[in-house]
Amino acid sequence: MHSLDHYLDEQLARGRSYFPKEEAVKALGLTAEAFTAQATRLIKKQRLVSPWRGFYLILRPEDRITGAPDPAQWLDPLMKHLGLDYRISLLRAAAFHGSSHQAAMVFQVIVPKQLRAFDLGRHRIQFLYQTPVAFTMTNLPEWLQQLKSESGFAKVAGVELLLLDATRYFHKVGGINGVAQIAHDLGGTADPRKLAKAASAYENSAVRRLGYLLDHFGHARQAKLLAPFARKAKSMKPLDPSVTPLIEGMDDISEKDSNWMLTINEPVEIDV
Repeated sequence: MHSLDHYLDEQLARGRSYFPKEEAVKALGLTAEAFTAQATRLIKKQRLVSPWRGFYLILRPEDRITGAPDPAQWLDPLMKHLGLDYRISLLRAAAFHGSSHQAAMVFQVIVPKQLRAFDLGRHRIQFLYQTPVAFTMTNLPEWLQQLKSESGFAKVAGVELLLLDATRYFHKVGGINGVAQIAHDLGGTADPRKLAKAASAYENSAVRRLGYLLDHFGHARQAKLLAPFARKAKSMKPLDPSVTPLIEGMDDISEKDSNWMLTINEPVEIDV
């Protein structure tokens, strides 16, 4: 019977830097208690770290500075361990597609289940919930891309889903101006038909906000196919829902965009 220490070296030699607890217990013939004792010792020695109960990452010397490898290297096997589909989106996806004005300080993942966020070393992993029905409608292979890492691939939102996710979860990308930056940088690369089809799984108000921003930045082809969503709207919504009017009735005097059925309660500001 080899030690857990030796097992880690074997895994790294195979190019694998993660493993589930059950697999190691079976391979080494250990009891759960003996495995836990050895794993605890190796965690203290900074050879192991566990992002989720029953799932371990093997740390190389270069990983010890940040406390864990880049999440792109182990997110896919972790989600398979949890039995959940997913997609990387928002800030990390924006950087992947070429919009890097905002530093991706957090690794954001869309999932169809409520999961807690956690910190692992210097990394912050944040899960955002999308209803299972909407998730199933949108998390399609043709709307996803692959983020390559040295240990494999992870699913990342294509530009169309990224734009919709960013607008839906605007408070997680730096507010409406964060969405505006992404729309400015990437909106022109979105496939208009894919965008319109995916939009049917999102709240009408979010689609209208995205349509307005695409229109504002001259991405006319993409905005045009979102226009039918605005024609279904029954009431005006604020461009920035996080802003509370300082004076009662201020919304009544704000600029209104009847094409998108939005009250323009905040000016759009981006870095150029």
